[in-house]
Amino acid sequence: MIPVLYVDDDSDLLTIGKRYLERSGEFMGNTATSAHEALEILNTMALDAVVSDYQMPEMDGTRLLKAVRKRYPTLTPPILPCFRHTQNNGNC
Repeated sequence: MIPVLYVDDDSDLLTIGKRYLERSGEFMGNTATSAHEALEILNTMALDAVVSDYQMPEMDGTRLLKAVRKRYPTLTPPILPCFRHTQNNGNC
């Protein structure tokens, strides 16, 4: 299984996103409710990808990407920031 970290401050979307990631059986979804929690998880777990909400309090998805690349220069997982638009019903 491919370990993936999904980061979103909305707990309902975390639940849905984790189910979506894991439904094929190819991905093992790990979740974090903030960028800071995501960075703590990266200290303890090897991951192949990070999917992050863009708009979060304290640190947005872009700043998370920069922090991951700064702290882990040899780790270059795909990082996919996404955000919800009220006009398109929350699609990334």
